[in-house]
Amino acid sequence: MAVVTSFLRCTTAAALALHHHHHQPALLAVRLRFPRHRIPTSRAMSSSPAADAAPAPAPHQAGPWYAVPDLSLRGHRFAVPLDHSSPGSPSAPRITVFGREVVAAGKEEAPLPYLVYLQGGPGYESPRPTEASGWVKKACEEYRVLLLDQRGTGLSTPLTTSSLSQITSAAEQVEYLKHFRADNIVKDAEFIRRHLVPDAKPWTILGQSYGGFCAVTYLSFAPEGLKAVLLTGGLPPLGKPCTAETVYRACFKQVQQQNEKYYKRFPQDIQVVHEVVRYLSESEGGGVLLPSGGRLTPKMLQCLGLWGLGFSGGFERLHYLLERVWDPVLVPGAKKNISYYFLKEFDMWVGFDQNPLYALLHESIYCEVTFDTFFFICLAGTATPFLKSSVIHGSRDLHRNGQPIRFSMKMEVCLTLLRLQKKAVLCILQERWCFPVFSMRSMLYGP
Repeated sequence: MAVVTSFLRCTTAAALALHHHHHQPALLAVRLRFPRHRIPTSRAMSSSPAADAAPAPAPHQAGPWYAVPDLSLRGHRFAVPLDHSSPGSPSAPRITVFGREVVAAGKEEAPLPYLVYLQGGPGYESPRPTEASGWVKKACEEYRVLLLDQRGTGLSTPLTTSSLSQITSAAEQVEYLKHFRADNIVKDAEFIRRHLVPDAKPWTILGQSYGGFCAVTYLSFAPEGLKAVLLTGGLPPLGKPCTAETVYRACFKQVQQQNEKYYKRFPQDIQVVHEVVRYLSESEGGGVLLPSGGRLTPKMLQCLGLWGLGFSGGFERLHYLLERVWDPVLVPGAKKNISYYFLKEFDMWVGFDQNPLYALLHESIYCEVTFDTFFFICLAGTATPFLKSSVIHGSRDLHRNGQPIRFSMKMEVCLTLLRLQKKAVLCILQERWCFPVFSMRSMLYGP
């Protein structure tokens, strides 16, 4: 029986949907007792001839120490099985998982306990320290911090739009992607603990947002590897097969309120957004090319709500961005154009191209076993008057009654996500992701 000290901050479903990986920890102490329970495994993937011929890489490689102000750091690379259900097979595909060890300057050889940081997301890498500041500075007073890039992110065999495009069919993409949920992140962590920690002693983990979801998976299936757990704003749904629809409905209500607050604060932007949407809808192809190669359409413009309405300071950032939407007219009679500044900033705001796992896997994190449908697409045009008013069907629908065009947090319109066959992938995921990532029963009653 493993005793785990947990620190958590509960959040609402709407807050969980709107805030995912940028916030700093706020902690409340709770003491929990969890039994050991093995993580269920899925069927192993078949290996390719190239994988059969490749020699097995070393399980652990440590890099040299280097310094930033007041910190010493070094990288660790671990060769872990893609599918942990067949770890001993020499022909089994392996991926690299990267962790960055961080200590206070001068404590490189100090006998410090480990604190493993699990980043929010899903699909985002751990922070890259440039100095001793924030929670990292505080943690390094007592711990040897390991900033883990969860599989598929950062330096851990990153899944990008370009790398995933090597897998040509939706079915094969699903077969690959199903190994990148919280259960395998925990198995990676246990692999790392056994190879990195002296005597494989239990360690402490800090789960931020989605990292908190991973921490609950850790508590469910491998509590013997844990000394203490810190949860900061990430507590998954427990006891129900899937709460994605509940989360979305709560989030939609929050987004509606945020739209009303935004336009009340910046009423002049109602006309600006109308002009931009009209310009986009009347442009060739229904939009304007972005520097990334995608196309900014009226629906895609609405994606600004995810960042502009959901984060501290977002209202101001969104307003200042809209201030720069148009190029100046230098020659009388010249055509009015959306500025390159606006298009470039838009690309940087809507970053699913760089971290596609956030959009591809996000809905599944609210499901203990599997999810029944792609709830967001199903709800977006049918569930509530707000949702119906938010869906842009054509230029004639945009300007009736002069009502504000609402920002949303929709992700499925991004070009590179469409290239990844997102809808087809999600349809197949309904049938194939039938293994749990949490176990309420094991946490409460034991195996």
